[in-house]
Amino acid sequence: MEQHAATGTGAPSTLWHRTRQLASREILETALRLFTEQGYDETTIAQIAREAGVSQRTLFRYFGTKEDLLGGDQDRFRQVLTDTIGGQPADADVWDVLRAGVAAVLALHDSHEQARERFRLLHSTASLRAGWLEKRLGFQEDLLPLVEPRLDAAAGSTTPRARAVIATAFTCLDVASMTWVADDGAGDIMDLYDACLAAVRG
Repeated sequence: MEQHAATGTGAPSTLWHRTRQLASREILETALRLFTEQGYDETTIAQIAREAGVSQRTLFRYFGTKEDLLGGDQDRFRQVLTDTIGGQPADADVWDVLRAGVAAVLALHDSHEQARERFRLLHSTASLRAGWLEKRLGFQEDLLPLVEPRLDAAAGSTTPRARAVIATAFTCLDVASMTWVADDGAGDIMDLYDACLAAVRG
């Protein structure tokens, strides 16, 4: 009889599902190690697959692009972000709502070291920075209908203000992560995020 274990969502996890998760994690760890050792642009998909002990075809079943090997599951990132922000109390301050979303997606990293290396590669690789900007603009659009209703309509048009608020939150995350990497991962990235936001809000 097939054994099941509970997942974080309370649903049963099959042996197939747990095996897939382990394989995915091993591929990600291999990719991150190679990116760190020799650079993102210098590392090939073929090399990652070989070192992880899988075929390139199998690797692409888990991850659609090379960029996904660094950024992780972007669909999961988007889901956690929107679910967290959408689930905040209706009367919560908009900045607190966005902070909760930022904290939730940062918690998706498996470890402190993994987060530091991902951010280091992101901020030091031009192609990754460009890809992140494109994804970030998409995330900002996803959040617009969740944030806009939280703003006071009496103060004027909410759409441009909502865009500005969301963009500010993402910019503060970028600055916080760059500072955190420059300090070799010292301290808490959320403390840096809070300091950036406090500076912007005056």
